Amino acid sequence: MDLALIDGIGPFLRGCVGSRINWSKIPFAQLPVSGEEGSEARWGQIEADAGRLLEGVTRMGYNAISFDDVAHLVDHPDFEPEIRARSSFFAEKFRGIFRQALSHGLRVYVTTDYFTATPAVEARLRGKSGACERWFAGMVDRFLGDFPEVSGVILRVGESDGRDVRDPVRSRLALHSAAGANRLLKTLLPVFERRGRTLIFRTWTVGASLLGDMIWHPGRLARTVRGIDSPAFILSMKYGESDFFRFLPLNPQVLRIRLPKLIEFQARREYEGAGEYPSFVGWDCEEIRRELAGAQNVVGLSVWCQTGGWHRFRRLAFLEPGALWIELNAAAILGIVRDERSVESVVEGFFGAERAPAALELLSRAERVVREILYIPEFAERRLYFRRVRIPPLVHVYWDCLFFHAPVREILRGLVRDPERAIRVGEEAFAHFGRMEELAAGTGLPVGDIRFMRDTFELILLARRYYFTPFTGEMAEQVREAKRVYKARWPREVRPRYRIKVSFDPMPLQKRTLRWLLGVLLRGESGYRTVLDRVLTLNVLSWVYRMFRSRYEEALPKFLRQSAMGVDSILR
Repeated sequence: MDLALIDGIGPFLRGCVGSRINWSKIPFAQLPVSGEEGSEARWGQIEADAGRLLEGVTRMGYNAISFDDVAHLVDHPDFEPEIRARSSFFAEKFRGIFRQALSHGLRVYVTTDYFTATPAVEARLRGKSGACERWFAGMVDRFLGDFPEVSGVILRVGESDGRDVRDPVRSRLALHSAAGANRLLKTLLPVFERRGRTLIFRTWTVGASLLGDMIWHPGRLARTVRGIDSPAFILSMKYGESDFFRFLPLNPQVLRIRLPKLIEFQARREYEGAGEYPSFVGWDCEEIRRELAGAQNVVGLSVWCQTGGWHRFRRLAFLEPGALWIELNAAAILGIVRDERSVESVVEGFFGAERAPAALELLSRAERVVREILYIPEFAERRLYFRRVRIPPLVHVYWDCLFFHAPVREILRGLVRDPERAIRVGEEAFAHFGRMEELAAGTGLPVGDIRFMRDTFELILLARRYYFTPFTGEMAEQVREAKRVYKARWPREVRPRYRIKVSFDPMPLQKRTLRWLLGVLLRGESGYRTVLDRVLTLNVLSWVYRMFRSRYEEALPKFLRQSAMGVDSILR
């Protein structure tokens, strides 16, 4: 593997306002420009942090780094004057950071979404066939000409800016078919070939539109890259058929597609505490490495050490001591997948020979706790699809939210056949925390992180009892009291904590009806069923949702309506 790529957005997220942060992209709207209050101090901090980050990832063995975002760094004549002024300022600042990266021996890549533009550009191009592709290719060409320091661009077409993004330069989903994506690639690639740069194309999608299953559907992906044969092209694929969760085997498309490819990993586990506690990926990486043995043309790996998720956890990789668990994962991914080292070797190299045995035992126990309490193994091991989405193995804990909700309860009761075993397995795993605290204290590792993990997972275990035992008034009171104690023990002023979402309001559907719907709407294989999917879930259900969208959206938790692209994106 030649390319070892890691993201570099951390320095730009220090000091972000808001109780929850959108970690999917640099928040350009919050970055000051020359003359604005605090500009000099903020950029001084960013540049100092960038230097520390570059030194850290280079020392670890990475040879490339990614930043955001093409449209915010290009001074395009079609942009509004005030946006051009901000872009020119950003370009100057980022060029300095790019040159720092080059001085560390790191190749620089910059991300972009298709389609990203401003209101003026959107108005100018509206209704003109093919105009967006040509304009976008011209913008990328201008960017590559302005930044000879940049080795290439990382293109995302299956997800756009979240609903919370308030920025005049923003992205939207503009591709709705494999043919459209293929046409865009063939428009862009001559630009990269002429410039001698690389286009890295991400297959990640969130299930929206006909292109929404590109991540796992063999026909869709094959049609998207049909006829692509360019030295300037690399495919970037997450290793599983969904986001960065455990219990997912290697995506079969990694083995089928022969184009040069990167495999994506996540060191800052957005669904597993985002670095607040040990969520070690080493043993998963060993399994993935074995599965990758049959893949052709894997040219490298891409690691997200800061990017991903909407939550309040704020640890910054390579910039503060608290990011220990994130940096450990970054080292493990590189050492195990690229360098073919063992977990034991990586842990010893990270912690030192003296501390390694205790650290390894701690990580092993934490691994069991994560797999058997955070996840419900029987549910996580099931292969389930809804419309164009592989159902995640984790639904009751999402980002920084734990749900004590009747709908979650009824869904899990309908899909987990052995609830008694689910409770027993979790309770047995919880017994590891005592020894984990001892190991952390004896090796100088952060005991506070283990205690926070213990208290959080105790609540998750209580949620499991709520899901799988008869609901009573006593249970409701126990949940409310546990939430009160948790909030008092971990006040937000001390450290970020999980948000405990409690609602015991009954579902409007009868349990029998819900279970019937689950049987109709969910399928156990990726292939679409002729009637139930091609007619009902992909077409009729989408039409019904559009008809009654306002009513359905009001019934959803605010968290699901406003985070990311909104839950309705998978019903388009």
